[in-house]
Order: sequence, then C-alpha cells, then structure tokens
Amino acid sequence: MNNETIVGQPVPRAEDPRLITGTGIFVDDIVRPGMLHAVVLRSSIAHGHILSIDTSAALEIEGVRAVITAADIGDDIPLIPLRLAPLPEFKNYLQPVIAKDKVRYVGEPIAVVVADTRAIAEDALDNINVDIEPLPVAPDRHAAVSGALLFEDSGTNRAVRYDVAFGDADAAFAAAEYTRRESFKCHRLAGLPMETRGLLAEWDENRLTVFGACKVLFFNRRILAPMLKVSESDIDMIEVDVGGGFGVRGEFYPEDFLIPFAARHVGQPVKWVEDRREHLMATNHSREVDCDIEIACKRDGTILGLRGSIYADMGAYIRTNGGVVPAKAAQFLPGPYRIPGIALTVEAVMTNKTPIGTYRAPGRFEGNFFRERLFDMVATDLKIDLMEFRLKNLITEAELPYATGKLVPYEPDTEFDTGDYPATFQQALDEIGWRENKTLQGKFIGGRYHGLAAVPFVESGGSGKENARVVVGEGGTIAVYVGSSILGQGLETTLTQVAADVLKIPFDDIKILHGSTTYLHEGFGTFASRSMVVGGSAVKAACENLVAAIQTVAKERLGFPNEQIEVAHGKVRAGNKEARLSDFAGVEADGTFATTIRTYSNGAHACHVAVDPETGKVDILDYVAIEDVGRIINPNIVHGQAIGALVQGLGGAFMEQVAYDQDGQILSVTLADYLVPTASDFQNIRAIATEKYRSKTNPLGAKGAGEGGMVAVAAAAANAVAAALAPLGVEVRELPLSPANIAKLIDAHRTVEDIAQTS
Repeated sequence: MNNETIVGQPVPRAEDPRLITGTGIFVDDIVRPGMLHAVVLRSSIAHGHILSIDTSAALEIEGVRAVITAADIGDDIPLIPLRLAPLPEFKNYLQPVIAKDKVRYVGEPIAVVVADTRAIAEDALDNINVDIEPLPVAPDRHAAVSGALLFEDSGTNRAVRYDVAFGDADAAFAAAEYTRRESFKCHRLAGLPMETRGLLAEWDENRLTVFGACKVLFFNRRILAPMLKVSESDIDMIEVDVGGGFGVRGEFYPEDFLIPFAARHVGQPVKWVEDRREHLMATNHSREVDCDIEIACKRDGTILGLRGSIYADMGAYIRTNGGVVPAKAAQFLPGPYRIPGIALTVEAVMTNKTPIGTYRAPGRFEGNFFRERLFDMVATDLKIDLMEFRLKNLITEAELPYATGKLVPYEPDTEFDTGDYPATFQQALDEIGWRENKTLQGKFIGGRYHGLAAVPFVESGGSGKENARVVVGEGGTIAVYVGSSILGQGLETTLTQVAADVLKIPFDDIKILHGSTTYLHEGFGTFASRSMVVGGSAVKAACENLVAAIQTVAKERLGFPNEQIEVAHGKVRAGNKEARLSDFAGVEADGTFATTIRTYSNGAHACHVAVDPETGKVDILDYVAIEDVGRIINPNIVHGQAIGALVQGLGGAFMEQVAYDQDGQILSVTLADYLVPTASDFQNIRAIATEKYRSKTNPLGAKGAGEGGMVAVAAAAANAVAAALAPLGVEVRELPLSPANIAKLIDAHRTVEDIAQTS
C-alpha cells in the first residue's frame, strides 16, 4: 500500500476482518477460571421508602454464592461523581451505587445476586422479598415542580436554574417589528447500542482487573479506587471489542462499583451482562428537553434577538454527564445564525425516571429542532421564502471567527472558527432540488402530501487533552499506545493512517493498542467528537517525537547530525549510510496534545417527505446530510459515521420513544415496544462530507465528524412534515413524528374544523 498519502485515502477498516468473521472478543466472550455470574435486583417501584430486604430464601438456593445489599457495603454508600457539567448544585442529586433507604426510579439497583450460573441467579431474584412503602411519583417536570421531593434535604426538585446571555436581548426585543413565541418538546430516547453493557471483575489478591470498561477508562478507575479503598495503580481497566457506544456506554454506572465489589466479596471472578429489558430501564436515557422561546425580527426578516427557557427532565439522579444535555441545548439553540441578542434560562428538574446522560449529539438534536421549527413559522408569518430567511441570517465566512459568548457556564466562550455556512447550506438546497421542487410544498399527489425542508447547523468537537506512546518493535514494526477509546468508530484505522504518514512506513506495519490503563500513565477517552482532533493529534506528536528520538540514536551510529537523518520506508538513512528501522527496537516516544478551544464543523440537512394523511405514515423520498468536517482522514469511515448517525437520528425523529405512565412505570422495555430502524426503513438517504475549511486548532486540521449526521435530523424531518401538512393547518411542535402522533395532529385539526363548521 502506498503510504506516502495514506491520510485522506479510503483505507479498508482494520477492525472489520475480525468483526465480520466472528473472531472479535466482546466482554461476554471472556471466561475466567472459577467465574460466577451476577444479576441485579432492580426496583419495580418508581418512588418509595425501603422498609426491609429479606434475602434468606434466595441464599438457600443451591448455587447462590451471595446476595449483596447496601448493608453489605456499609454505612457510607458511595455516590457517583460528576465527570462533565460540574455545576455545584448537582451535587445534591448524585446517585448512590445501590439503594439503601429509598428508591427513586424503576430499575434502581437494590441487590446483587452472585451464583454459579446466570439462570440460578435470575431464579434467586424472585426469592428476595423487598418491602417498599410507595411515595407520590413525579412522572414529568410539571408534576415534579410542585410534587413530592425526590431528595428531602434539597428542598426542591429543581436541580439547577441558571441564565446565559450574549449581547442585549432586551434591546433587541424593544426594537423588534415582529415577535413570536412558541413552545416545543423533544421526547425521551435511549442510545441503544447493539451490545448491552457488561463487566467481568477479577481480583488477584489486592489487584483488580475489570474487563468491559470503555470510553473513559482512566476516569472510571480514578472514581472506583477510593470507593473500593485501593490505589489506582492496583486497578487495570481493560477495553475489549465494543458493540457501539453512542454516549451511553462507558460512563460510571452503579454496576461499575457493584460487580468489582461482588467479586471481592465472594473471592472469585464475577461477570454481569445486562439483558435488553434491563438496558432500557437502567442505562442512561437522553433527550426529553422542551422549551419556551421567543424571537425578535425586523419585517425584512433580520433576526434581532432570541430569548426563552430550556427545560430538561433529568430523571431521578444527576449522573456523570447528565448536565451536558440541557447545557448544550441552550448553547446550540442560536445555531449558525447572526443573532445580536440572546438571553436563555436553563432549568434541570428531577423526576422519578431513569437518569439521563449524553446520547450522540446531546442537546444539539433538541436545540436545532426547536430553532428550525420556529424559523419556518417566522418566515411564513413574514411571507419570506423559508430558505432566503435562513440565508439572510447565516453567519458569513467573512465574519468568522464569530463569538457568541459564554453560553455554557462551565466552558470557555463559544467561538465558531472556520467555514462558509451559506455555501454549505446552498449545497444542500441544490442537492435536494429546492428551486425546482419547492412547488411541491403541501401538494396532494397520489394520496400523499409532499413537503421539503432544509436546515443548517454547527457542531462542536475536539477539546481537552490526550496522550499517546509509540514504540519501535522487533522487525521494525510500530506499536502505538493510545488513550482514546475505540467503540466501533474505526479509530484503529484512522490512527494508523496518521502514524503511517508521519513515520513513512506501510499501514500494515503499525499496530494500535488501546483499552488498558497499563499502557499509558493517563488517557482521557472518547466522547464529544474528540478522538481524531485530540487523540489523532497526540499520535501525530508521538510519532514526530519518535522520529526525533531515532535521529538522536542514529546520530552516533551514522555520524550525521539529526537534521540530515531521514526516517522512512523502514530505513534510517544519512548520506551514503543506512540502518534498518528494526535496529532501533525499543526506542520509544510519548506525545501529548491539549487544547481548550473547540473546533466547529458546519453542515446542513435537507429532506423531501410524503405523508399519508389517513395513516400518518411518512416516507422519506430523499434525504441528504452535508458536513464540512475539516481534514478527512478516511472518507469511507466519515461516510459510514454520517449514514449511521443519520439513520439513528431518523429513528429518533420518527420511531423511537421511551414511554412512562403516571406511576413512573416504564412502558418500553423490549424492542417490540421501543422501535428502532432496520436496514429497510430509511433507504433514500445520502451523506456528503467536504473538507474545504480545515480547523486551525489542531495540527491535523480535523474537526469532529461523528455527530453531524444526527444533529439536524429532527429539525429537517419536522419541518418537512409540517410543510407537507400545512394545507391541513397542522403545526408540529413535539416529537416523535410517529404515525400515531401525526394522525392525532390531523384528526385534532379535523375536529376543530368540524366544530367551526357546525357552530
């Protein structure tokens, strides 16, 4: 393979052969001598006081080795700390690793059964008698504000309320010639990776090994060590093959403590793998954000200001990254537009539901939906072409970098870096055929109403720190140890491409090693579209440092100064002298990259839908997602990420919903209830990645590329459906756009019309 220009080439994924031939190793594939199995007893009550737990009958079952409750852990039950969005108010609402006196959501861990087999452990669950005194339930944020307290000591179910602003919103509204206020709601979703969570914990005297850790291994080790009262150096977190992450996998959950504790308690390795029902009630949910927002404009469509409130249903606890969701909804609500005055209030409310966390494009999926729905309504009111309204207000290339101030209280000011937002948006309009096809808006053709929409977006990625180490092996091969976590996004391939370009050696001579806390002194993991921007830059730095280290060693052997020594093609050359790279086995170098400045990609989604008014069914006739992602390391991988995110987003917009009843009982705990897309559901979709504007924040020029396919799906889909149903007077203000919900909207309008006609 030609390694001279390997960055930017569509190199086949190095991971795929083992995965498609069934030779990958996932956590449930690992078997250790003497291994036992754990299952978790979870609360079936959404809110209540635990009066007693009787485990005696379960312990009498043959093959049951232990039943662990809060009493076995001690008086001080560890609380799971925050990783992101570290607002001090959230500390009053942290989750204990196991329920002791009170349960706050269906699915909260109450006990852990350890047995010889999973089947025995599951049978034992039915023999544990838990007496819970039910308490009033807060099933949503409205009930929570005035309802029973989840945390009595806090005095409120409102976990946090804060304001962010940019410019002078009051002046903007005072000068407005037009205003409109609207409310929108995004529903609750599950990340639903194909592989559910799982862990295998094994102690060797006082040393712990945890298989199945991922995403943020070093953070989780740092949290777990004091909980178990051991040193960090006595814990090794090992990441094996992973069947998807999407934000929900790899955060510190109660089981990340309970399973290692159980293994130490019984003195044998313990494996736990959640089933799908358990996953849907225990793993982080996400979304469920709604808003009240108001816009101020001139009559010519110039936006002057945006103000309002963002409300998030946080569930029963603030988990490690839950606060990110409402914060990012507020930050990205203004989007890629020139809005001189912004004033937003962010409110997070506790309810008796599974806690929320980040899920691919957290806050952005919601914020883009809110803004773009409002913009279509405004443009229609002002009788301005929907797309001209957007083009008029988009930030131009000449205005970049463009600052929007501190819209997130715990982060640096937001500043968009490079791009041409109007050009990217115009490309989406051209791809969907807006000029030719906009006459189809609201037309009834062949029994269906047609609608088109296009929306622009900005997406952040890549900040923080990452480490890498590069070592020359026997035979001249290169081992690259990385702090990034590999969750299915193709990093083994793209990081190899970066290393191969710097070292000028064949792709196949490089091995990426990841997923063990023994490899590096510290790693920072994979989240928020950072792995190529930050992790790739760390690999580049390490490889450059390795070249310098080899040159220093070769200086003595070859008798030439460093700057005259070339390292390439498995050789080390200077003048007429040459050595093999394998002669330098053992030479190594570290690399670090760190930045506090995020990079911002930009893009647009456009779609054409047809809606059956009798059934509410929506067909996607054409959908295109375009994103300028900075430097593209591997176009095939970027395309795969975009298509995957797009399908995931369409599923969230049209099909998926985590539903609860008024008693806090979760109603969607199987894939018969929680519908997800299959290969045949969304076929007419396209993704286009461009690299016109490289980032200036990192040496690769890369921007995040993993979430752009998701961020604007709900916005584009909802606007297209609303455009299709405009002749019926239907407006879309709430997700999902399921057939049942669309049919209800149509029927409700018909009912209103019928009443009007008969009155």
